[in-house]
Amino acid sequence: MADFDVVLKHWGAVEADYTSHGNLVLTRLFTEHPDTQNLFPKFVGIAQGDLAGNAAVSAHGATVLKKLGELLKAKGDHAAILKPLANSHANKHKIAINNFKLISEVIVKVMEEKAGLDAAGQQALRNVMAAVIADIEANYKELGFSG
Repeated sequence: MADFDVVLKHWGAVEADYTSHGNLVLTRLFTEHPDTQNLFPKFVGIAQGDLAGNAAVSAHGATVLKKLGELLKAKGDHAAILKPLANSHANKHKIAINNFKLISEVIVKVMEEKAGLDAAGQQALRNVMAAVIADIEANYKELGFSG
């Protein structure tokens, strides 16, 4: 519970501009881990140099961060939020668990830079994301998806 509170103290900066922070998260994910861009069919043809200015990348990044905000505010009581997300990411999008780990680390870095998340906050966010990812993985197993 304390980890959620630590992260939420810094979440306001992200919430204030989901669009630009979301773009930064996805642009960095695609730049640092180029294969991840292939997981998003609508972003496949976008050159790396054009990602930062792309409105669709920004919009999807904002969606990712808004969902993360919901999960953070649920403070661990997130089954109702996570189940549909795990369902769509397993059955429709076929997203392997490792990709959640990759984007989590990118989010940690972006929050350090843009929201002033210190070392303790970064560890708290890693702890929260590890718990969320473990719950996604449990949902995947229920669904028979070995992503």
